[in-house]
Amino acid sequence: MPRDVPERVAVDGDRLWRSLMELAKIGAYDDAQTGLRGVSRLALTDADADGRRLLVSWMKAAGLTVRVDAVGNIYGRRAGSEQDARPVLIGSHIDSVASAGAFDGCLGVLGGLEIIRTLNERGVTTRRPLEIVAFSDEEGVRFGTDMLGSAVAAGRIALEDAYALKDADGLSFGEELTRIGFAGPHGVRLNPPPHAYLECHIEQGPLLVRSGTDVGVVTGTQGISWQEILVYGRAAHAGATPTEMRIDAGLFAAEIVRHLRDMVESGDFGKLRATVGHLSLHPGDTNIVPARARLTVDLRNPDEDEMVRAEEHLARYLDGLQGVQDGLRITARRMARTSPVAFNARLQAIVTREADSLGLTHAVLMSGAGHDAQEMAAVCPAVMIFARGEYDGISHSPREYSTAESCARAIDLLAATALKLADEE
Repeated sequence: MPRDVPERVAVDGDRLWRSLMELAKIGAYDDAQTGLRGVSRLALTDADADGRRLLVSWMKAAGLTVRVDAVGNIYGRRAGSEQDARPVLIGSHIDSVASAGAFDGCLGVLGGLEIIRTLNERGVTTRRPLEIVAFSDEEGVRFGTDMLGSAVAAGRIALEDAYALKDADGLSFGEELTRIGFAGPHGVRLNPPPHAYLECHIEQGPLLVRSGTDVGVVTGTQGISWQEILVYGRAAHAGATPTEMRIDAGLFAAEIVRHLRDMVESGDFGKLRATVGHLSLHPGDTNIVPARARLTVDLRNPDEDEMVRAEEHLARYLDGLQGVQDGLRITARRMARTSPVAFNARLQAIVTREADSLGLTHAVLMSGAGHDAQEMAAVCPAVMIFARGEYDGISHSPREYSTAESCARAIDLLAATALKLADEE
């Protein structure tokens, strides 16, 4: 290892916190349900564009060479002593769900930026270049496909297919990317691939906070299956139509929701989790029997075979359900599908050793959520670090919270891991 590269660096936790809070002002709103300040920065909205511009300004201020690719992924590169060496890539995303907090994705991007700032201040030169990336539309809530930017970069989704995705208003990803000014000129494929990909994220779960553990070493991610189900019934007058003559789309949608919970509670599909995150009725009037219902289904499973079994069972159930009553019709469309991903064992071992060296307690655990790291694992060794979240790790909510100390500990570990990898032959 070159003499000017220290064994480890401690980031400025206060500065990292200020950056997180500054970015959280963009898309901020007052949440009526919780009484808290939340963040709504959906992909390719004006708020997302403002967040992107702030990030680019911070990258440039840190001396990074910034490039934006054709799917809107933002990269900032710090030179190494061996410019032709493949870089160590650190990243996540800054887009959010509609009712979010300040940490999901943002900690990974701004934590990487804080590492760069700290190395600059200490005059540290790494052998390999370091790159920070903010991937486009990781959440997937607007255009219906999660991890979109990283999936295009990894080659799982074609750029033209990403451009063609549309939101609920019929606006395409490609049109909106151009509108906000982030359809970049650079190619999307990472060629050659990075030396390694590192991502730090809040856990989005209760294990670390309940056990009082500092950080998590992540072994991989679950499989994810997203479907849109449409139930077609028949509109009718709420008062004048006898119950036995109704084809109530809302009623059958409710039966689907109940059946999904029964699937989970049966234990027949391993560690299955099922969520109906969206349910809408048409025409949506108080005095009309619903003619149509739209619901989204999110299935998660750490076992691919069990996930396939759950998907096949749900398909059979829907087929059978629409035979219950004449005139009832049900369709299902797959929105997104990823298989379980195991992260690189060597990188997990490095993270574990560095956590021991920093005196951090750590747990080995699988992620319940999807992350850009699972896409990057297809093109280079990848690993994740979890920071502890408070309030039982609640996320995708204004209640999402981590302390400045927990964030700094996790980013210190990210920095130690990045330094180790950046100075490998």
